[in-house]
Amino acid sequence: MSLDGLIEGPSREIDWIEFDENTGALLLDFANTIDTVFYGRISYELYGNYTGSSENDEAMEQFYESINKKEKYVFSNTVESIPGTAGVISGEIRKEVDRIRALPGKDIWLFGGASLVTSFMNLDLIDEYQIAIQPVILGAGKPLFKDISQISKLRLVKTESFSSGIVLLQYERR
Repeated sequence: MSLDGLIEGPSREIDWIEFDENTGALLLDFANTIDTVFYGRISYELYGNYTGSSENDEAMEQFYESINKKEKYVFSNTVESIPGTAGVISGEIRKEVDRIRALPGKDIWLFGGASLVTSFMNLDLIDEYQIAIQPVILGAGKPLFKDISQISKLRLVKTESFSSGIVLLQYERR
């Protein structure tokens, strides 16, 4: 997200997100810790089967390849099915998330979007936050955290900064 807490610009643009020489390897390491990805409908339509661009380094291409092999679920109240292999979940978010969490396997990545993050936060379903702060102030756009109904106290677990100015923050629930 941007330094001012936004995840996309006013016209849904994300071209301000920077990647540096460490990003691909960092993301690939992260991909190896998960086996499931949760998406909102719009996020899935935009990125659920993303393969990257010809400008990607090898680690980034491996990251996208890895993510596309994960179990995927799309949370939506507007569609019953979605192209690809993702399952669609509507309605009882807590019940479905608890069912999926009970399955054996690795961690789950809540990819987004912002409304889904809000729903998960308000249901107290997020155990850990990993946020990459980009060295940019957008001034307008979509905030990551909006309409949160309760205080979420967190404990800082890890920080990492990069020469590009990106700062990675990792928090756990207290």
